[in-house]
Amino acid sequence: MTQTAMTTTDRYVAQFEAVAGNGAAAAPAWLKSLRSNAITQFAALGFPTTKQEQWRFTSVRDIAEKAFRPAETVPQVDLTALEPYLIGDMARLVFVNGRFAAPLSSVNDIPDGVVFSSLTDALANHNDIVEAHLGKHVPADYNAFAALNTAFALDGAFVYVPKDVTVENGLHVIYVTSFEEDGALTTPRNLIVVESGARADVIESYVGLSDRNSLTAAVSEVVVGDNAQVECYRIQRESENAYHVANTWSTQGRDSNYAFHTVPLGSRLTRHDIRMVMNGEGGQGILNGLYVTHGQQHVDHNTILEHATPHCESHEYFNGILDDHSRSVFNGRIIVRPGAQKTDSKQTNNNLLLSENARADSQPQLEIYADDVKCTHGATLGPMDQNSLFYLQSRGLNADDARNMLTYGFGIEILDRMKVPVVRDYLDGLIRSRLAQYRPKQAAS
Repeated sequence: MTQTAMTTTDRYVAQFEAVAGNGAAAAPAWLKSLRSNAITQFAALGFPTTKQEQWRFTSVRDIAEKAFRPAETVPQVDLTALEPYLIGDMARLVFVNGRFAAPLSSVNDIPDGVVFSSLTDALANHNDIVEAHLGKHVPADYNAFAALNTAFALDGAFVYVPKDVTVENGLHVIYVTSFEEDGALTTPRNLIVVESGARADVIESYVGLSDRNSLTAAVSEVVVGDNAQVECYRIQRESENAYHVANTWSTQGRDSNYAFHTVPLGSRLTRHDIRMVMNGEGGQGILNGLYVTHGQQHVDHNTILEHATPHCESHEYFNGILDDHSRSVFNGRIIVRPGAQKTDSKQTNNNLLLSENARADSQPQLEIYADDVKCTHGATLGPMDQNSLFYLQSRGLNADDARNMLTYGFGIEILDRMKVPVVRDYLDGLIRSRLAQYRPKQAAS
């Protein structure tokens, strides 16, 4: 480890000691122990380097050298500034620079027994549920960023849906970053627990209201009970000067249905580790992602679909539209554990390059330890199909309109799998707006 990396690690440890003695001093003993173990793991792990296989195509050197510090200021944010980021008339929790903002939040028409609150409030009122799950699904030693979040997370969203309860409208969690200076760190922590037979849709939005350089290190843990139905959405629109590193892990019970949709549009560097564990027979899972990049943006998805029990089905689809000098990385693994017979799993990653300078690296992988399974994977990358362009132009479209139509169609394939209409329509508008800023160029084959 270099001297710079050691110094940076030491700074985070020192910052942790200050936070543990101040903002986190009132935490219950079990949480203090969890945080203390996490900072120990962080110091032992250090930041990853490109010499590590899982980080071979993504350098976090800029993050490691900057020594970000926990955000201390919470600016006043007017509700009108959030209007472009609101989705329908959903109940919402809003956090500004990692702190719960009650005046901006609105929790209405929540069914009896459902808890939709800040994690701080949940620790005070539902400590037994939080203790049973927090830190049990994303281990602090998985990577430095998971450890950093566990050590420094002071707040986040808590969603609890009891047995056989249906939440008809979506639950929207909005994380706002707004800084006057560079170098701030925010560590959102989400815990979503949906018990057996229950149903809920949860949306996470990450929003940047300033162009400052910052780091978001987020962790979400999702627990899907037997026969439960859960749709989770993650929309990332932070500043393109920001860094965003996330871990989202889920576990599913018997005959459950879980879909996770992620659409990262912001940040200079985005890294997202996603792990879905099919832990009960008859479970069905969908992992669905769309990234649209330009400039110098770098987006990296590292996914694991783990089949731990028989008779489960999973489908993974990631599409990317890349322009300018942007770059994407997709490292997707399907793991079929011993005994997980009758597994049916499919994985695809498709990338459309609008520029000769854009780049996509894709590594789909299968690890199969059972003999009665059906698993497929594949990846594509390249410029727009000339035959399709010619066909549309032969039907009267000019070249620009034909390219725009094909580009939009490439993205809408992902949006069509989203079951919540108001979210799908909202994202459709975002993608149309984003693509309208591009002037598609035919990339070299």
